[in-house]
Amino acid sequence: MSAVIDHAASAHAGEHAHEHPHGWRRWLFSTNHKDIGTMYLIYALVMLFVGGALALAIRTELWRPYDWLLNPQMFNAFSTMHGLIMIFMAVMPALTGLANWMIPLQIGAADMAFPRMNNLSFWLLVPAAILGVASFLVPGGAPGVGWTLYPPLTVQAGMGMDLVIFTVHILGASSILGSINIIVTVLNMRAPGMTLMKMPLFCWTWLITAYLLIAIMPVLAGAVTMTLTDRHFGTSFFSATGGGDPVLYQHLFWFMGHPEVYVLILPSFGVMSMVVPTFSRKRLFGYASMVYASASIAILSFLVWAHHMFTAGMPTTGQLFFMYATMLIAVPTGVKVFNWVATMWRGSLSFETPMLFAVGFIIVFTIGGFTGLMLAMVPIDIQVHNTYFVVAHFHYTMVAGTLFAIFMAFYYWSPKWTGIMYNETAGKIHFWLSMIGFNVTFFPQHFLGLAGMPRRYVAYPVQFTDFNQLSTIGAWVFGLAQLYFVFAVLLPVLRGKGEKAPQRPWDGAEGLEWEVPSPAPFHTYETPPKLNAEANRVIA
Repeated sequence: MSAVIDHAASAHAGEHAHEHPHGWRRWLFSTNHKDIGTMYLIYALVMLFVGGALALAIRTELWRPYDWLLNPQMFNAFSTMHGLIMIFMAVMPALTGLANWMIPLQIGAADMAFPRMNNLSFWLLVPAAILGVASFLVPGGAPGVGWTLYPPLTVQAGMGMDLVIFTVHILGASSILGSINIIVTVLNMRAPGMTLMKMPLFCWTWLITAYLLIAIMPVLAGAVTMTLTDRHFGTSFFSATGGGDPVLYQHLFWFMGHPEVYVLILPSFGVMSMVVPTFSRKRLFGYASMVYASASIAILSFLVWAHHMFTAGMPTTGQLFFMYATMLIAVPTGVKVFNWVATMWRGSLSFETPMLFAVGFIIVFTIGGFTGLMLAMVPIDIQVHNTYFVVAHFHYTMVAGTLFAIFMAFYYWSPKWTGIMYNETAGKIHFWLSMIGFNVTFFPQHFLGLAGMPRRYVAYPVQFTDFNQLSTIGAWVFGLAQLYFVFAVLLPVLRGKGEKAPQRPWDGAEGLEWEVPSPAPFHTYETPPKLNAEANRVIA
């Protein structure tokens, strides 16, 4: 989009053209998508460090083959809350923050469709975080039941379990409100001339993700509500002694849980599909196939949930169905990886920090994808089920597939957010520390799992010590790399220390977001830009 929007039109007095608010009221009552996006990102960063501190405690405990730092109950509680915090309070809010910031800018909308609901969807996260962390402080402490919250442990756990159930409810309500907002914004508020098939891929992936969230969050809410009534109201949904079935919960959880994986992955794919063409100086290869692949992944994600349950007593017919369905989902995912590599092929590549994270994403996520294919095969899955092989696979897809994408997005779009260029050298150091620390942490866990070390065990046979210690060293490197990011990259940018960012800081960048000044004005597009539907370029 090479033409420049006539910014005089932005001075048009509209509904949102009120005074720029200041002080605490600006944040507490904000209906501006940029401020709400910023609050989501700050919240996610804080919770990333809370969840990361739990992870470092877990890994430090595993430095020795016996429990020496954490007692078994606390180890299990840390494992449970690490998973819940990282997925529901760090990664999902960060991706929602990116959606809030970028979707209106990318489609030429003045704001999100429902600004007040947008404010509510963010502020719901705060009591959720307080309840979740408070579970450590009640009698019995946080639940040590595993982040999947399986009964019968959840039915027997202490008061902390109730706090976690309400935490999950509030987080789900926030996700549903945010998803409704995103769907209506994308479908109803695109600039004149921007057809769906001319929309940036980041908007497409979030549109599909929002539908996924609306479909799956009520299922999780139902499952944890049934757990709550089993605990306090005499029902027996999951209690075998009362005629219930604990495996029913597994079906409900994973019917939510596997699409949830793609809730985290699809927006990350969208970020990748913005960054790779920019630093390849080429249009994205196979745009339409990327859209169809995203939709295919979303649909297939509802048909693979029971591959998490091959050891739960499934008939052979069921095992075959879920094995083949899981292998099938590799096809649209492979299309995406192929298209990114094809975009880079013979492109004019440069390797600024966002592109480094993109290349790292492809390498590490592909390893995670291949181990996922291994786990799709029933005989292999039965051998390595509930071992560290699964932990390694999960983190290779989730950390590479989400955290790397979030950092990529920060480095790519932060000049537009702040008007300041980050320190490129510091960004590259952050990438290499993260890449090395991540692989040193999780690659040895494949071998631990293949050798039979179960996950969530506080003590282990002495022969696993060396790989565990290597993994712990990598975890500390990875964790300290994120502290380095805050102090060497983020804080200088927030303090305005750095070069002023031009309107289009990246040579190959295309998209409406690059047609507004840096930093993006508090109010943008109060008069929607008009686009040529054929070329998707600004004509007025």
